[in-house]
Amino acid sequence: MTRKDKAVTSNKNKDTLNSSERASPSRRNIIRGAGLVGAATVVAACDAGGGAPQNTGGPAIISQKRNLKMVTTWPKNFPGLGTGAERLARRIETLSDGNLTIKVYAGGELVGPLEAFDAVSQGKADMYHGGEYYWQGKSPAFNFFCTVPMGMTAPEITSWIRFGGGQPLWDELSARFNVKAFLAGNSGTQMGGWFNKEMNSIEDFQGLRIRMPGLGGEVMKRVGATPVTKAGGEIFQALSQGNIDATEWVGPWNDLAFGFYSIVKNYYYPGIHEPGTALALGLNLDLWSDMSATEKAWIEAATAAENDIMLAEFNANNARALDTLINEHDVNLLKFNDDILRALGSVSNEVVAEVANHDELSKRIFDSYVAGRTNGRRWGEIAEKAFMDARNLSDG
Repeated sequence: MTRKDKAVTSNKNKDTLNSSERASPSRRNIIRGAGLVGAATVVAACDAGGGAPQNTGGPAIISQKRNLKMVTTWPKNFPGLGTGAERLARRIETLSDGNLTIKVYAGGELVGPLEAFDAVSQGKADMYHGGEYYWQGKSPAFNFFCTVPMGMTAPEITSWIRFGGGQPLWDELSARFNVKAFLAGNSGTQMGGWFNKEMNSIEDFQGLRIRMPGLGGEVMKRVGATPVTKAGGEIFQALSQGNIDATEWVGPWNDLAFGFYSIVKNYYYPGIHEPGTALALGLNLDLWSDMSATEKAWIEAATAAENDIMLAEFNANNARALDTLINEHDVNLLKFNDDILRALGSVSNEVVAEVANHDELSKRIFDSYVAGRTNGRRWGEIAEKAFMDARNLSDG
């Protein structure tokens, strides 16, 4: 080859390289999207306990954009819950590089707070964010994927759902209603609630009208109280008008925001009815089935992140808010005595066990849940509880 030929060849190679470097914006987006896909797939695969992600023959390219609607059970921009749903939506949009856009509707904006499940099941909305125990009218087994009295703490329920067989059972239950659900937040161990009188014995629950949903409400009923289910935005008015005598909501951070302290001053703990309240993102099952593996990976990675972030946020803010309630608003922080806790615990065990009688699937969910709680309790006593006791001793 002559020197001239070599020069021509070299120039052609430069032209080819420059052409690649000058790729169109859409091509650059595809390349950047491939990187995001890889990252999201790794996170989702590892989070699901599946080990190293499998090679699927290269990144999937999204050929369409989806504009989705998320309905929630929360008041608009409510701290932790409403803001958590918004944060989850924005994370999905970021991971997808804008291929999935999500409009978030607070409870009551598109459908009522407690109508979110039906809206998604029927395809009127694409996804919901809420607590699964709100759907116990569909099946009492939904309680296990949110919280049950004397049940699992936040770390325990996360371990059970992700690595103890909970997710497949949840999938089976939700599929009956055309829904696919994921863990997407946790508010941690809740408070026992706000009461307009001191609670000194189990007899003090007789005739009490208390806002408490889920199986906790059934426990209240069996000790003589009248449970009432109300969405968060309805509680303050009901309490201020005397329509209810007591209420639980979440914990100091959210309770401070709702201003319950301006009506009642007796604030009890612990919240045996909600020891670790898991929240869910539920998608219309037809939509989920239509999604590519890449789109699903984005959803899975985003919900896993929100589950961790929300719990950390609640724990940090609850501690600060409790100080505010006590020191600035003269709230009486009170603990249920052991006699009350024993009575509530005994009734709780009866109520939770009865869910197993609903149908064959509920029995399998109950058995799996109990096994998960046993494992979590055994390890927790050796690990966290023993350490907490030792730390308390060291602090004097």
